[in-house]
Amino acid sequence: MSSINITNVTVLDNPAPFVNPFQFEISYECLTSLKDDLEWKLIYVGSAEDETYDQVLESVLVGPVNVGNYRFVLQADSPDPLKIREEDIIGVTVLLLTCSYMDQEFIRVGYYVNNDYDDEQLREEPPTKVLIDKVQRNILTDKPRVTKFPINFHPENEQTLGDGPAPTEPFADSVVNGEAPVFLEQPQKLQEIEQFDDSDVNGEAIALLDQPQNLQET
Repeated sequence: MSSINITNVTVLDNPAPFVNPFQFEISYECLTSLKDDLEWKLIYVGSAEDETYDQVLESVLVGPVNVGNYRFVLQADSPDPLKIREEDIIGVTVLLLTCSYMDQEFIRVGYYVNNDYDDEQLREEPPTKVLIDKVQRNILTDKPRVTKFPINFHPENEQTLGDGPAPTEPFADSVVNGEAPVFLEQPQKLQEIEQFDDSDVNGEAIALLDQPQNLQET
């Protein structure tokens, strides 16, 4: 059984200009206290053929990890267009949200992202050189692909797992999208997070934690 369950991911400010920061409101529950922090990453896939074009947009540590329900907003800069091949800027790519514990990735949420000009004339007659300030991104939030990996959350108590985690069936927890109230300005290194106990899980919290979402198998 996993010690951490992701209960909700909300994509904020979407659609948005390509150069705008990414904002994800993340809710999760911790079933057992953990000694180390959780590491969250946001990765932009710059090319479907070559992973060297992938960009880690943000990597943050969140803790302490005690039993309870948590919510925070992960904010990351947009990808550097100079590190993306010109022919790969416009079109569909992938954005990955991952979480790891002690260098062991245990969940990955993937979104398709469509980048295109916000002007109809530019879409019909695209310029030779991409005008990045005219490009709009749209994260396709209705069909996230979620994969869980089995890891050892308590190596101090159990024998370590094998050489690497193997993917399992995608989890069935809710991953939904909607409006978010407040987000943090600069989530760097140790994240400030909001914790709420069971007595607080009503109203807005129920909307965040209990709405169903169809998830795609990986």
